[in-house]
Amino acid sequence: MEGFDHLLNWTLKAGSHPFPGKDGGTCINEAALVAAGFDYKPIRAAEDMPECFSRPICRFAMLLNDHACEEDRQRLLPYVTRLACADAPEVEKARAAYINRNMSRAYTRFPFDEGIEVLEGALAIGRQADLFPLEEVKGRMMAVQAQATSPASDPDTPLFAKIKGWFSAKSEPEPAG
Repeated sequence: MEGFDHLLNWTLKAGSHPFPGKDGGTCINEAALVAAGFDYKPIRAAEDMPECFSRPICRFAMLLNDHACEEDRQRLLPYVTRLACADAPEVEKARAAYINRNMSRAYTRFPFDEGIEVLEGALAIGRQADLFPLEEVKGRMMAVQAQATSPASDPDTPLFAKIKGWFSAKSEPEPAG
């Protein structure tokens, strides 16, 4: 994570958020939006991202973000400056095919390190994101954090957390009768 120390003050969280908190507190795609210089907005789907962002890569980054534990999620911070890499439709299809071919179908049960490798592979296909000076990215992210009215951001809706909990809950065995 060399060169990303400034982003360590930004905390990635699961789900979409109405506005970041002073800790950052957004998903990877919302952080990428800020890092690229766009106005902040909640991102609920890859299609909510500006056209310069790769849809398959943003979709996969969101999946990794939302299914990771808190510690692993923070390992996605170096990728926030790399998602604005949209390319021609055939390249975007190749990225989607690569992701689908290299990830198991049980997206919620794959090892996080495997997901990072697939993200790296998808990012290597086609156009690379323009490199923004790190100080510029830091300034953008700090400016958004300075506008925060609470210490931490809240999820867009409590319903999201409830639904996510339903899908990640372990099934309990029926009591013997």
